[in-house]
Amino acid sequence: FQRELCDNLRMTIIPQNAFQGMNNESLTLKLYKNGFEDIHSHAFNGTKLNQLILKDNKNLRRIHDDALRGATGPDVLDISSTALESLPSYGLEAIQVLNATSSYSLKRLPPLDKFSSLLEAVLTYPSHCCAFRNLRTERHNLLFSIFDNFSKECESTMRKLTNEMLNASNNTLLWSAERKTHPFATEYESSPYSYSTIFDDSEMAGFDFEYDFCQPKVLTCTPEPDAFNPCEDILGYSFLRVLIWFINILAIAGNFTVLLVLLTSHYKLTVPRFLMCNLSFADFCMGLYLLLIASVDAQTSGQYYNHAIDWQTGSGCSTAGFFTVFASELSVYTLTVITVERWHTITYAMQLDRKLRLRHAVPIMLGGWLFSIGIAVLPLFGVSSYMKVSICLPMDIETGLSQAYILLILVLNVVAFVVICVCYIKIYIAVQNPELVAANKDTKVAKRMAILIFTDFTCMAPISFFAISAAFKVPLITVTNSKILLVLFYPVNSCANPFLYAIFTKAFRRDFFLLMSKLGCCKSRAELYRVNYLSAYNSNCKNGGAATAPTKASQGFLLSSALEK
Repeated sequence: FQRELCDNLRMTIIPQNAFQGMNNESLTLKLYKNGFEDIHSHAFNGTKLNQLILKDNKNLRRIHDDALRGATGPDVLDISSTALESLPSYGLEAIQVLNATSSYSLKRLPPLDKFSSLLEAVLTYPSHCCAFRNLRTERHNLLFSIFDNFSKECESTMRKLTNEMLNASNNTLLWSAERKTHPFATEYESSPYSYSTIFDDSEMAGFDFEYDFCQPKVLTCTPEPDAFNPCEDILGYSFLRVLIWFINILAIAGNFTVLLVLLTSHYKLTVPRFLMCNLSFADFCMGLYLLLIASVDAQTSGQYYNHAIDWQTGSGCSTAGFFTVFASELSVYTLTVITVERWHTITYAMQLDRKLRLRHAVPIMLGGWLFSIGIAVLPLFGVSSYMKVSICLPMDIETGLSQAYILLILVLNVVAFVVICVCYIKIYIAVQNPELVAANKDTKVAKRMAILIFTDFTCMAPISFFAISAAFKVPLITVTNSKILLVLFYPVNSCANPFLYAIFTKAFRRDFFLLMSKLGCCKSRAELYRVNYLSAYNSNCKNGGAATAPTKASQGFLLSSALEK
């Protein structure tokens, strides 16, 4: 029996018991292209539904959880091109075919055990198909678990179809033997094809051994997840979940400490301090990005398919993407400026008129901020996109403009790394002069510069290599494996920079203990640093006043100071 109701925009609701009183035959309800906005509780009470077609009801936003209560079925539910935000919690067990194409508001699915009979799903979002992957009906799952070791039985029963006559004679002998063992059993119970001794009648009802078990029906779902969004949680690997918390806490704590000490220091804000503040802020933002990713992963673990759309299309992923691109570019830019400033200070150590002043550093860093913000904002306006992957990196290269955007970022990062390497090589050549710096100091400086270059290389090289290949649409690594790079290599600089450029320096340790002394701690260490600083300052002033020309000793002092900043 079929009932069709369509193109009636004045009907805004389906009330309770709307179809009660119809005959008991299987009913197909075609209710499409109407003005429905709400379907009330028990709306289909008393019906035996075969198909329920609700497609093209553009304003349909709600189906009451008990809308299908009192009804049998439906076997087929079509809610495509509706504004539904959720499915009813009752009545989904009988559904075998679910059509929800172009249902963009349906971002979450009910618990999977509700779809115990589902065989085919045509959905809007690929991530939802992850929920149905390898899903079987509840009855089949039970039978498969029991029949796990019965593969040979399938072969024998399939041969039964072509060897019926031979099997008939064999069955007679088997039944006779079975009757001798169980003389009071019925003919069906003693049959070699009977499993009534294993299952209850309710479990075997409607189950055909040959076709349901030996040729089981597998649930199909479209659209399939793509390479950018595989069926996995945000971080994919369990060990990354633990590691990312350690790394983001280290990055946040280390850079926050550096910012706090530098900004509260009573010493004059020099160019190196100013640059270090910018670097720490950039790396602090990277820590916030990792914290945001780790938090969302922890909240959605095991059910990311139900949160993927809200996360990747929402403000959360856009914020995370902005943070990581802004932080990455500002960090690379600031590292380059710090390295060039160190090289400039050493090269022109005795030419005070060429010394980089704070009034020069401020506009340089202002340009870096504007550049980093501009690069991070572009994906929000359609140049690439942060929504492409769950880790919110701009991996969309579908258009030529997006591809050029990714390549620009990668090329600039590679150029920055080359500049850093060249500057440190020149610095090493300068400090290698035995007349300027002692041999042990030379070795110490060389080791320190090697560590700085190594951390930069570790951070930039793997990501740049794989990202450039992906930008040319020749990916050498999957999104799943790229998450290892995200956690292990991408934030290396953010964790190492506060230690290599600040915490391990004498100037920072002095400022730190002076700050702690204000809080009533480490007063003796603070006083020691204060005395040593004043002694070095007075000695330098006396040498500077007596000298008529730059001496080798004063030049070496300046070189050491520049490297120590």
